[in-house]
Amino acid sequence: MIYLSRAIGRPVLDRNGESIGAVADLIVAIGDRYPPVTGLVVKTDKRLIFLPWASVDRLDDSAARLGTATIDIGKFQQRPDEIRLKADLLDKQIVDIDGRKVVRVNDVRLDEVEGSFRLVAVDVGASGLLRRLGAEGPFRALARSIRLPVQDHYIDWEDVDPVESTIAGVRLRVPHKGLAELHPADLATILEQLTPRDRAGVLATMDDEMVADAIEEMEPDAQVDVLEDLAPERAADVLEEMSPDDAADLVADLSHESREEILALMEDDEEAEVRELLGYPEDSAGGIMTTEYVAVTDALTTAETIERLRELEPEAETIYYVYVTDEAEHLVGVLSLRDLIVARPETPIREVMRKDPVAVDILADQDEVARVVARYNLLAVPVVDTDGVLCGIVTVDDAIDTVLPTAWKKRIPRLFARSEAGR
Repeated sequence: MIYLSRAIGRPVLDRNGESIGAVADLIVAIGDRYPPVTGLVVKTDKRLIFLPWASVDRLDDSAARLGTATIDIGKFQQRPDEIRLKADLLDKQIVDIDGRKVVRVNDVRLDEVEGSFRLVAVDVGASGLLRRLGAEGPFRALARSIRLPVQDHYIDWEDVDPVESTIAGVRLRVPHKGLAELHPADLATILEQLTPRDRAGVLATMDDEMVADAIEEMEPDAQVDVLEDLAPERAADVLEEMSPDDAADLVADLSHESREEILALMEDDEEAEVRELLGYPEDSAGGIMTTEYVAVTDALTTAETIERLRELEPEAETIYYVYVTDEAEHLVGVLSLRDLIVARPETPIREVMRKDPVAVDILADQDEVARVVARYNLLAVPVVDTDGVLCGIVTVDDAIDTVLPTAWKKRIPRLFARSEAGR
């Protein structure tokens, strides 16, 4: 085992023990589970040269010793699949996938694995800094004397996702695979911790849906920052992946120029939905509702309704209830999924639906909507216009946005998971 901090600056000795320079950096080839060291960057009197690892007989805390009689003193040139541990990784930001946070690399640990030195872990704790200052030994001795526990903080390379802009062009084993597997809320937290430049590099590796899910978990100011960092065309694509109400809320916080530019690049249907929601007062039912809901006509049977749900493949968030309308799209009833499942397939839904469901007017203020949701213990409340036409729904988290902090708001769907329609 050897630490990068103890290898840097050590003399490089030829086969006769004569110094030819000092270790300036170590090179590893990205691609394996634990990247192998492929060579040394050596600082000589005149230039930086590259020595392939095959030329190195031994590397330890005292020196790098070569096993060949001749060396190539050509100028060092880094290859696309390589990173320099000191220049590209040390003191850089990384994502601790397991810890779900952004940390900084204080040192790098290399171990001999299957006959070769490999990058196995990074040190993000205080011990890495002390080691680089040459104070780790005295500190540990002092800690032992006063019985102070010293906790090392290593992160296995498998749990590391480099995000620093200097590494952005490197072909990683699977670009940001670890980040892609995180929950959107964890990903949002990580993105908020990154510098704009590093965040842009990470976002470039992710698909639009993943970015949209993460943005929906952010605070409004952070949402605007992230969206404005994207090219207008990409921003429009991301907004199309968001629920219409969240997209409208975000677009409303943009400057007029940015708003119009991005909306013009969206698909016609999505643009029309967002513009419609922007037309309502911000704190009204219309301003906080979403137009993503499931509605069927009262002429269907329960079997036909279930088949309709299969065709629509609605998002889980939008299928709290199934709303029933007449041919003129007036709201006439509501069904819970339980109602559909237990009813006989041939039963007309008008016979099992709950008639005259609780609803709010499209211009009702947000406080009134919240009171209705709380009073009837609803996961979502339908929104109708003055003629009783179904226009959208307000989900419980949006209804009580002004009542509870964001952290609690995100838990509400779980807290109310057992509520039933119309109760």
